[in-house]
Amino acid sequence: MQIKPRQHLLDIWQAMARHSFQGGKWVWGEWGGKSSVADAERLLCLLYPATEIPAFRLDDPDTTQDDVQRAMRRAGGRLELPAHVVTAAAEFMRIHTGENKSPSFAGGYYFRSQDESTDLTAEQRGLGVVDSYSMSVTLCLAVLGFLKEYETRTRRYDVRESIHELRQAASNRLTAAMVSLLRSFTVNAFDTDSPHGRSLCEHLGQGRLSQRQVLGKFQSRFRALRAAIVESMSLGIDVQEGLKDDNQLFECGWAWSVVQDAPEIETHEPIGPQPEGVAKPVPYLYFTVVALDGIQDLFSDRTLTLGLLNFQQQKLAEALRLRWELTQQYWSGIARFDADRWPLEDIPWRTTGQRLESEYFSLSVAAILVHDLMGRRATDDDLTRTVGVMERLAERGRITSRMTIDDPVFHKLHDVGVSLPLQGSERMGPLMTWSLTDFSAQLLKRTIQLRTLSRNLASHDRLLKLAEDVFDHMWRRRIPDGEGVGLWDNVHAAYPDAEIHKWQAPVSWSITERVVEVMVQVHNMYRQPPIRSLELTQLARALLSESAHLLGIEQMEPAPADEGRHWLQLRNIEIKLRRSRSILDEQPGTAYALALDVLAQLDALARARETAVQGR
Repeated sequence: MQIKPRQHLLDIWQAMARHSFQGGKWVWGEWGGKSSVADAERLLCLLYPATEIPAFRLDDPDTTQDDVQRAMRRAGGRLELPAHVVTAAAEFMRIHTGENKSPSFAGGYYFRSQDESTDLTAEQRGLGVVDSYSMSVTLCLAVLGFLKEYETRTRRYDVRESIHELRQAASNRLTAAMVSLLRSFTVNAFDTDSPHGRSLCEHLGQGRLSQRQVLGKFQSRFRALRAAIVESMSLGIDVQEGLKDDNQLFECGWAWSVVQDAPEIETHEPIGPQPEGVAKPVPYLYFTVVALDGIQDLFSDRTLTLGLLNFQQQKLAEALRLRWELTQQYWSGIARFDADRWPLEDIPWRTTGQRLESEYFSLSVAAILVHDLMGRRATDDDLTRTVGVMERLAERGRITSRMTIDDPVFHKLHDVGVSLPLQGSERMGPLMTWSLTDFSAQLLKRTIQLRTLSRNLASHDRLLKLAEDVFDHMWRRRIPDGEGVGLWDNVHAAYPDAEIHKWQAPVSWSITERVVEVMVQVHNMYRQPPIRSLELTQLARALLSESAHLLGIEQMEPAPADEGRHWLQLRNIEIKLRRSRSILDEQPGTAYALALDVLAQLDALARARETAVQGR
């Protein structure tokens, strides 16, 4: 299925307007307010395209396009719509503010109890989670950018007052989210003989390297990174003393929430008291990827151009960027630990902290590798091998291959999903878990990111085919009727013979937001110039040379009886030749096609002249 970002986004927005607006007003419904993660994802389905794609802008009523207005007509006219967006965002900020006036990042109903017979306590459901911190960074930046433009377009006093209050609330929440992300980062050092160490050595060695060989290679590969992390202790990174010992292995990344005994971050912003840490200082692959996705928005071109961060936030962003870079370097090195056979290619990946094994974790490591490849000059070998991993994950995930009888993959990746035990939460009640059911959406997202990065024709084509296959799978999973029609997730549509066990709210805002994000990425991908082929460029140059020569010959011939028509034909040929030359470097294929057309027209003129001479 071809991905058409504009049309598909309009379809999603129309479904959103049908679901979340009544009488032109935003309605949270039964599930609104029960999870800051879900509510942030829901708002981002609207605000992310509206602030990232000029054609979908809602902050300037004078430029709102007709098809966007038609899709959002249930949300109000072009003049009322931006005000309704402001109201919805203000309600979100108010709902997710605690009694102590601090922003709340509660996971809510996204948290589950490992013991199904024992429900979680209210205190547990109110715990913050990295998913919420990261989503809040992206949401608050989108809100601040939206307000910066809309404030200059409205003269309504009540709206301007709301804008002022919302800007302050969004800025405070952004600061609180950044502080929480800093306090959730952790570096875990461990001995090779510990359970963590044995698990990591087994995975990196892949049955071919001994524990001693893995340690030696680890020391060599990560010596500079280890030194950088130790040096960063002066910049606020709290690391274990064992990290200074070269005989210790280590991991870095984000825990599921603020880690135990995490020091408070000094800030003058009015974010209220900083909560005590609950999570054990163990990195989670999933939450690390989520954090990386949100942090990169802090130093995007849009954030910097619009000046969305104040001085204090800029300092926090620099501290997060340091952790972002260290983490990418570490996991990219782990993924490609052995040049002959990457550990990433040994699917499925096994986590050390939670001792879990799944294709989802392979995808998480691949996601970090893609992040790293996007930040540096990737080699063709890196890209080709990563494409192969993505294709295998799609096949193993039963997206591009059929299900077998009693196939366990369906339940492990798409229905019940991977259940992450949230270590440290058991101190407050039953052990909490976090379910990962968005494997297909995440695979689509990373495939599009990789295709945007790739400038190799063969890899480009393979990634496009894979992206279209995964998107076709995702598009079939839209809800067909009832509440949430046109949104996600109806997993039964893609696997009609499977028995569904998933418990979920009527709409999965997590998966819906991922699809919306992919549409924005595809839009940006198509804005890039096409890949230039050296072979086509050389052929086009040869055709242009021949075309120019034959045109010169044609212009020296006596004009036929129909002189006016002949002059127009030559003029049209000149225009095409000029166009072909002007786009030769950027679009050699188009230049080639134009030159071929010119040659055909010149040949037609030459044959017509020969026929006229023979007829005399």
